Amino acid sequence: MGESVAEATITSWLKDVGDTIEADEAVFEIATDKVDSEVPSEVDGVLVEKLFDVDDVVQVGETIAIIEISGDSASLTEASKAEPVKQEATSEAVAQVEKTVVVAQESATSIVSSGDRFYSPLVRNIAKKEGVSQEELDTMPGSGKDGRVTKNDILAYLETRSSQPKQVKVEAKETPKVAVVQSNGAAKKTVSTPVVVSGGDEIMEMTRMGKLIAHHMVESVQTSAHVQSFIEADVTNIWNWRKKVKDDFKKREGENLTFTPIFMEAVAKALRDFPMMNISLQGDTIIKKKHINLGMAAALPNGNLIVPVIKDADQLNLVGMTKKVNDLAGRARDNKLKPDDISGGTYTVTNVGTFGSIMGTPIINQPQVGILALGAIRKVPAVVETPDGDFIGIRYRMFLSHSYDHRVVNGALGGQFVKAVKDYLEAWDSDREI
Repeated sequence: MGESVAEATITSWLKDVGDTIEADEAVFEIATDKVDSEVPSEVDGVLVEKLFDVDDVVQVGETIAIIEISGDSASLTEASKAEPVKQEATSEAVAQVEKTVVVAQESATSIVSSGDRFYSPLVRNIAKKEGVSQEELDTMPGSGKDGRVTKNDILAYLETRSSQPKQVKVEAKETPKVAVVQSNGAAKKTVSTPVVVSGGDEIMEMTRMGKLIAHHMVESVQTSAHVQSFIEADVTNIWNWRKKVKDDFKKREGENLTFTPIFMEAVAKALRDFPMMNISLQGDTIIKKKHINLGMAAALPNGNLIVPVIKDADQLNLVGMTKKVNDLAGRARDNKLKPDDISGGTYTVTNVGTFGSIMGTPIINQPQVGILALGAIRKVPAVVETPDGDFIGIRYRMFLSHSYDHRVVNGALGGQFVKAVKDYLEAWDSDREI
């Protein structure tokens, strides 16, 4: 899994108990954040037990299934004689695991999944141990898939339980739902206005990815103090240069030379100049990233958004950057990205100009502190400064929109960074060879 991935949801089992499995053959599918992946077997054998069901959330490192492998019984016997202590320890470990599973299942029987709320055995066990009632669990907000209560949710609830008031569910059909929660002497009111549905309206369920994106966007706005800086760049030299070399580049490299790798190269250089834009904030601690890993926001055919990451972008030349951009974009469209492809980003670039927008105010991709939106390239009349005086000419120009976290990035740094990107673009060498 990716370095920042802590858990995954099992979306489907591709093998049943009793099925024969070959090494590297997919056993089940998982979903993490925004990527669906198949998980292959590491050995040849027979699937004898599934420890989790579809829609269960599994932590990285947990055992998901048991596969029985074939072997030479004689050699196994000799190995068992040679290492009796190890065999005994293994037997004791297996017995302990079986005992733990039985105890966990028995202790969680009083808590059940109700309605649309599914509770994993681990959550039910914690609830039973800590005396959390079914009513409390049903009203507990969850951060997991479809609002599911995760281990971290229930542990966070237990930490503040002593100061948490009892929650009362209020049902209303024609009037807004209003819930008032008293905490530390202050009243906090949440109002949810029901939507009126007409006979001809179409009701659609949000996709799993759509729900995750919505959750991350709201969380980002609530976490970071968003501020924007805008600047306009003249990219006439880049436009003319690309037009001149793209056909030869295609024949030589077998790749399409788009504007994206050119922009990514400029952003990577600017991040190297301003390393305090390449940071993350954890509580009151600033983490200055060693690597420059550029996230490249891409729209999928179904309308959702995904952000594959170009690792160590500042170490790539333009040819390498082009190949990496095209590879990630292609696999994103074909839904073939792996979890590691979308993890570890330190700064994100999104191209809103793809859809004709001249500028935008993008939301920061947490836990990063900045995101740059590239507007559409437009052919416009502009003032051109020359040694012989100023004149009006036709130029290719675009807006750069920089959103940054004002908790740690002030206006000076945010403005200087986007100005550096502009300068790198405008200083493009029209005679550059690749």
